[in-house]
Amino acid sequence: MTTYLETWTRAGPQLVPLVGERLTLGSDGSNDLALPADRTLSRMHAVLERYPAGWCVRDLGSRNGTFVNGQRIWQERALRDGDEIRVGAARLVYRARAPQAPAAPRTEAADPVPDLTRRERDVLIRLCRPLLAGDMFTAPASSREIAEALVVTEAAVKQHLLHLYAKFGIQDDGERRRLRLANDAVRREAVTMADLRGLS
Repeated sequence: MTTYLETWTRAGPQLVPLVGERLTLGSDGSNDLALPADRTLSRMHAVLERYPAGWCVRDLGSRNGTFVNGQRIWQERALRDGDEIRVGAARLVYRARAPQAPAAPRTEAADPVPDLTRRERDVLIRLCRPLLAGDMFTAPASSREIAEALVVTEAAVKQHLLHLYAKFGIQDDGERRRLRLANDAVRREAVTMADLRGLS
């Protein structure tokens, strides 16, 4: 298998090989990748098609859209290894190489939590607050939501977020940067579920 999709859905993760010339996906059972439990998907939501130079994805006029790396696509989009496709509640990662055999398990040292000011920690906890809902692929809180919760300006929140991106070594741009910060904060235990439950 040289090209495949890593699919992350409510049913759990799985690998879907990309064989043949096209793969349709949607909520209807006739699709090559059918996700009938996802009510945010259209019956025929999107299609992946193979060209001599590689695979492309195209939205089929779905109601909720198809997103590649966080941006809604309005026309066919060529895929590169590692591109993230979002359709409904599903997250698909395009892989243009064979999956590697799992390495022998080994214990790795956890990344240390950077030194945070009290206000930076407050912003970080509020950023991660939506994760407490437990929904799959939950987006972190927006700058406005954080500002309202902490009774500060959005500009102040954005300044704290810039410091946090630097401290956590996050270089991405846009929405992915906030998502990476939230995930990294939880992974490194800078924010715990107890912190989130403690919020009013």
